[in-house]
Amino acid sequence: MVSKLENAMESLIRVFHEYSSKEGDKYKLSKVELKSLLHGELCDFLAASKDPMVVEQIMTDLDENRDGEVDFQEFVVLVAALTVACNDFFVKSLNKP
Repeated sequence: MVSKLENAMESLIRVFHEYSSKEGDKYKLSKVELKSLLHGELCDFLAASKDPMVVEQIMTDLDENRDGEVDFQEFVVLVAALTVACNDFFVKSLNKP
C-alpha cells in the first residue's frame, strides 16, 4: 500500500513532467511551460497576486543556475515555499482568538 506522502511525491513528479515535456528539454520547464503550469495548477495563487510580472519574478527567483529554465529541484523549491506559506497561514488562522 502506498502512503499519502508517497502519493504526494509521485504527484509532484507527474505534474512537473506533464508540463516540462511540451517543448525543448523535457527535464526542465521553459518560461512558457512554467507559466502554463502555474496557470493550470496554481491559478488561485496567481489570482491573489495583482502583479502582472509575477510569473517572470517567480522564474527569476527559481532559476538558481540562470540557464533560463527551471529544473525539477528548482521547481520543488517553489512547491516547498508555497507549502510552508500555506501552513503558516493556517497555523495563524487556528491560533486567532
